[in-house]
Amino acid sequence: MRNLPDNRRPLMPAILAAALLAGCGDGGGRPFKAPAVVEDPGWPTYAGAEGGTRYSPLNQINRSNVEDLEIAWTYNTGHLDIAPRLRPMVGFQVTPILLPEGAGRHLVLCDPLNRIMALDPATGEERWLFDPEIDLRPFAGRFNCRGVTHWRDPEAAEADPCAHRLILATNDRRLVAVDARNGEPCAGFGEDGFVDVTPIILELQPANQLLTMQLNSPAAVVNGVIVIGGTADKFRDASSMNGAVRAFSARTGEHLWTFDTLVREPADDPESSAGHVGGANAWINFSWDSERDLVFIPTSSPAPNFYGGKRPGDNRYANSVIVLRAATGELVWHYQVLHHDLWDWDLPTNPILAEITRDGEQVPVVMQLTKQGMIFTFHRYTGEPFFEIEERPVPIDGLPEDDVSPTQPFPVKPPPLVKHGIGPEDAWGLTPYDRNKCRELIESMRYGPIYTPPTTEFTLMMPNVGGGMNWGGGAFDPNSNILVTPVGQSPYRLRLIPNEEIDPVAGRLPTAGLPIGPPGYIEGTDYGLEQGPLFSPFMMPCTAPPWAKLVAVDMAAGEILWEQPLGLVDKLAPVPIPLRWGTPYAGGPIATGGGLVFIGATADERFRAYDTETGELLWEFEGPTSANATPMTYMAGGKQYVVVATGGHNWVYPFKKGDSVIAYGLPGSEGVPPSE
Repeated sequence: MRNLPDNRRPLMPAILAAALLAGCGDGGGRPFKAPAVVEDPGWPTYAGAEGGTRYSPLNQINRSNVEDLEIAWTYNTGHLDIAPRLRPMVGFQVTPILLPEGAGRHLVLCDPLNRIMALDPATGEERWLFDPEIDLRPFAGRFNCRGVTHWRDPEAAEADPCAHRLILATNDRRLVAVDARNGEPCAGFGEDGFVDVTPIILELQPANQLLTMQLNSPAAVVNGVIVIGGTADKFRDASSMNGAVRAFSARTGEHLWTFDTLVREPADDPESSAGHVGGANAWINFSWDSERDLVFIPTSSPAPNFYGGKRPGDNRYANSVIVLRAATGELVWHYQVLHHDLWDWDLPTNPILAEITRDGEQVPVVMQLTKQGMIFTFHRYTGEPFFEIEERPVPIDGLPEDDVSPTQPFPVKPPPLVKHGIGPEDAWGLTPYDRNKCRELIESMRYGPIYTPPTTEFTLMMPNVGGGMNWGGGAFDPNSNILVTPVGQSPYRLRLIPNEEIDPVAGRLPTAGLPIGPPGYIEGTDYGLEQGPLFSPFMMPCTAPPWAKLVAVDMAAGEILWEQPLGLVDKLAPVPIPLRWGTPYAGGPIATGGGLVFIGATADERFRAYDTETGELLWEFEGPTSANATPMTYMAGGKQYVVVATGGHNWVYPFKKGDSVIAYGLPGSEGVPPSE
């Protein structure tokens, strides 16, 4: 392991005193027996396969040898030097894909400026680069590209140009198709390889916040149909952009259909919110079942995030798993996991498609992870719950004009992976002084169980707006039925402020309404917003650590198997005490046939490997900055590689931005044979 220069920030000024109260330590690995021969499936999509399991059967790297893992090669994209003024606005969250032999067997990724790079998977050497030359105006304040998607045109001969193509969705709302072999634009797609999605977006209302609308997650490509969602800024304006899902031909770029996620109730009321409430967008990647021609879509809250007075009813299709027929956009089934969202608890990650054995029978399921730390599991084709879901009463003491839902869905199994709700008894501190201050803070605010609605008084949330689970999602091992996911658990406070009480200048600053800024207006409503974490006087969360965990769930039984604190706080403190208390995170895990879970994600510059069955931490490596992305793995030249983008994060770890793609492998040019 390397020792790198410190880059700590005084987020937790009292961390030195905490060293007297806690410690940490790691153990060694267990022996591992793997099959002698494993077929290499590559890593053909962003989440590993179309079902989004983030699993690979590869086992050359396994529990018995992972401690020997080292850097095999590093590639630097250079995106931070292209537009230095955008440095605070870029996020490096890409997961590369590995193309099949017919497409060149390139390792392909995109950088935050939507440039596509094709690399030699064994050496990291650049083979070609394509630059779509996106508009570099600061749209929603960030630039990001999580990945690209490969499609093989079944009507083209193998040697034809663009028989294998890459589909890219851009920050400036375009679709791009390039030849996967050489990066040349596909002439028959749109106009010289480009489709401008903006005019199609503007066909639906609301459409007056266009610069906040971006495409930065990889498209689903299902039987020749591209299906995309998009991001939108939902907390500043009730008239956030419409969140419709749209489909295009992967061959020609022709617009095929639109599914409007903004269904209002009653639909025929001319005074309803139909023209001026946006959101319910699908901002993360989708999963799909090409055999059944189904695409599985997770949607977000409607706008604005924390006030529902302009959008009565349950807001059907928001906060839902939506299953559409890819060819037509026909609704097959949907399930809303949160009614009338007032907490910004979007569905943040792709549904996971898998088979789970029950009573000797394999059942095709879809698992949806949520910011509330819950996992909803359904029969994939009917939407029937795999584990029972109960509608339970929840608090309704919100604003008088808000149509707060009296019940919310709760899965009976698995149990929540994070604590729900907060009260004075949960106050925590390093000393009696800050613990008592935290208790006083909690007692001065509205607190209670999960789904306590916001009002003009400070209301506490647990988990916070980031979750729970988030866009990194989970990894599912089909051999053991084990699902592993990171979760966050720290308290949050927010309140709605009447407009007349907001400073008219500060309320329109770029940071207004953000956790780091002053109260800001929510356009189209009578309120503004103030929000942020609940910190002690020592700038630490007011509830006990760990503040992030890695959790494993037996999805056949619906039971939690193990959990481990995720992250060391040394990089967030003025004194580098390596307390394993969990850090803010962004990114996700993968699981492998070697009995391992790999994850970066944390705000501590580490990349880690855990034992899938026990949760034991087996390997920990300190990189150049935090790996706030999801890794992937593949074989090249007889050697298994694990690759992760390592570039920091705008919010989770902004102190040290980077542009590295790092491949890890076992020593030697050809790895080692699998265990006998």
